[in-house]
Amino acid sequence: MSGDIVLSATGLVKRFGGITATNDVTLNLRRGARHALIGPNGAGKTTLINLLTGVLTPTAGSIVLEGEDITRLAPYKRVSRGMVRTFQINQLFDSMTPLETLALVVSQRRGLGAKWWQPLGASADVAERAARLIEQFHLGDVANQQTQHLAYGKRRLLEIAIALACEPRVLLLDEPVAGVPAGEREELLQTVAALPAEVSVLLIEHDMDLVFSFADRMTVLVNGTLLTEGDPDEIANDPRVKEVYLGHGATAEETGAGAEHV
Repeated sequence: MSGDIVLSATGLVKRFGGITATNDVTLNLRRGARHALIGPNGAGKTTLINLLTGVLTPTAGSIVLEGEDITRLAPYKRVSRGMVRTFQINQLFDSMTPLETLALVVSQRRGLGAKWWQPLGASADVAERAARLIEQFHLGDVANQQTQHLAYGKRRLLEIAIALACEPRVLLLDEPVAGVPAGEREELLQTVAALPAEVSVLLIEHDMDLVFSFADRMTVLVNGTLLTEGDPDEIANDPRVKEVYLGHGATAEETGAGAEHV
């Protein structure tokens, strides 16, 4: 069974002074999984992602990526080993087009970074890979527009396309549909769900309708502590999850949770 685990976090603790943001969290991401990390605001989800990606160093615990302990590994070295993330707020080159941006990332990934300024067609391999990503992420109609002029949903798709251009085996998505118009959210997550099976995805998202349509496994954090983990049906019917999202006077709208699911 351990051979099916691509990313394993064991007993992760992160303290900021007297505050424990992550408290003894263990999480296993299976190969090819579509795994959602959910919980109310302040649950510690982004802190956990920051620990996994090396932005933060854990106070205690360990992180293993495909059998290698990466607990103290620098973030850029984790990327080179196949772990890539996106952020809540996208960070793109506004003056470049999606095609240019993806060609740059592909070039860098293949060790051609010093030649990125050459005409796109200078490397047929790079051009072909960038074109495939453009098609895969439904960016053909805006491929040659400056990124600063793209609709927000297209910017998010481009951000995920950039992440995939890094050839990840583990993709961490931090609220990929944040700020995306409702009509475009489902297409975005469907695109993510259709990624190759060898890419394991860990998703943070507040839109419960999308989460339940996307995930095959779910982990619930509350106050920095792992509350429960299971498949979507188990999570939807867990009374503790219902209490977290709908108890204490909170409404489904306030928590971002769909009452039909939790």
